[in-house]
Amino acid sequence: MSATAERPHVNPWIVAIAVMFGTFMEVLDTTVVNVSLPHIAGSMSASIDEATWALTSYLVANAMILPITGWLANYFGRKRLLMMSVIGFTVASFFCGFAPTLPILIVFRVIQGAAGGALQPLSQAVLLEAFPPDQRGKAMGFWGLGIVVAPILGPVLGGWLTDAYSWRWVFYINIPVGIASLMMTRWFVFDPPYIQRSKLGVDYWGIGLLAVGIGGLQIVLDKGQQEDWFASSWILSLFITALVALGWFIYHELRVKGPVVDLRVFKDRTYSTGTLLMTMLGFVLYGSLVLLPIWLQTLLGYPSLQAGWALAPRGLGSFVAMPLVGAMLSKFDARKFLAAGLVIASVTLFQLSRLNLNAGYWDFFWPQFVQGLSLALLFVPLTTITMSRIPKEKMGNAASMFNLLRNIGGSVGIAGVTTMVARFGQANTADLVRHITPYNQKAAGMMHAMQQSMMAHGSAPNVAYRQSYAQMFGLVQQQATILSFLQIFRILSVIFLALVPLVLIMKRPGKAAGPVAAH
Repeated sequence: MSATAERPHVNPWIVAIAVMFGTFMEVLDTTVVNVSLPHIAGSMSASIDEATWALTSYLVANAMILPITGWLANYFGRKRLLMMSVIGFTVASFFCGFAPTLPILIVFRVIQGAAGGALQPLSQAVLLEAFPPDQRGKAMGFWGLGIVVAPILGPVLGGWLTDAYSWRWVFYINIPVGIASLMMTRWFVFDPPYIQRSKLGVDYWGIGLLAVGIGGLQIVLDKGQQEDWFASSWILSLFITALVALGWFIYHELRVKGPVVDLRVFKDRTYSTGTLLMTMLGFVLYGSLVLLPIWLQTLLGYPSLQAGWALAPRGLGSFVAMPLVGAMLSKFDARKFLAAGLVIASVTLFQLSRLNLNAGYWDFFWPQFVQGLSLALLFVPLTTITMSRIPKEKMGNAASMFNLLRNIGGSVGIAGVTTMVARFGQANTADLVRHITPYNQKAAGMMHAMQQSMMAHGSAPNVAYRQSYAQMFGLVQQQATILSFLQIFRILSVIFLALVPLVLIMKRPGKAAGPVAAH
């Protein structure tokens, strides 16, 4: 009681701003570098494939720290860990921008990812504690702005900074934000009395197995498609190693007295169901975020910055709706919001699956804007319901696993979508090519028209013949690619609809708010 009495009262919205500065910065860095990769590769005399390690190294280090954030907060203190993370992230950002070679950049991206890995679960735990139970919807609405909007704005900001200045400013922009976050954390964030170091010692086996399992899995997901998945011996070996390490980790954590990650939190059906839903939300959200830029840039010829702006409506919809949903959440059953969000998001994905190569900006704008609204209906209630029955002293551990599985879902979504684009594209190409024969009057007529056009521009008949075949094959590949995109959007739409029954498993948060608050 004395520790609680000594803790000064701070307006929870000031606390929210303090912790969200760093979190927004960290989430933004998961996508802001994407559009800068060609510039990074060019300035460092590296290939694009080599430059992608600047992304993979960050995500792997981030994933390894996420699940042990709750334990680290108890070991070092939540406020101290938060400040250490912000300092490490900011300093690493400076050296990433200053890096003269690709290996040095990758080293500091690892440090940046490891330092930033704790920011998401820490900010969520701090917000859930700072706000009373009846206002947690507002808190999660504000938190959701950073988690959902930041990845969408990343390509826009990254493209603008790269075009207007240099790719190095993608990292330098973090420095003033990090300084502001550090100062506000120092002044306004305080540790609760139940944060204390375990007397059972450090679970070194748990930390090691988790690092090998999560790190290996993340590398497999990021590099699998590039290496043709299990046709690559090192991808197959790494996948088996990751599975064995994760299986051993689960067995070890359920038996040890002082686990680095308390997996028993999954006994609560509301939390486990909510975590599954968030994993699938990450799968669809990040998967569709990969599809649209490829569509816009490779098929419609959008420059990278314009493609980033074309994705902004989704962020705009979320930015508008999240505060409103957070404010209304205490007055209605959050599960109804969640079910409505799944249905609306499914409809918007189905709308995207009906577009074609003649689609204009507004054809992409409205489905994405409405999808942004639906993400608010999904993200805010889901986070609030999932955490509603978790005791405060276990909030850090629960938030760590919640954020880890959302990120893994996103990685699986990106890997799955890129694989489906390639495989569906091959299948569609083979299907369409079967119709390009001399016996198909339409195909033969188009080939003849192309050949005549080439000859009219000065090509010899035999050259024009080969050129017309090449042009026809290009059209076939273009149509095969757009068909694969439409098929994937339909699959993502069905996934959201299939998740609706899971909402019925979750318990209404209002019934558990009292006991959680009194803990």
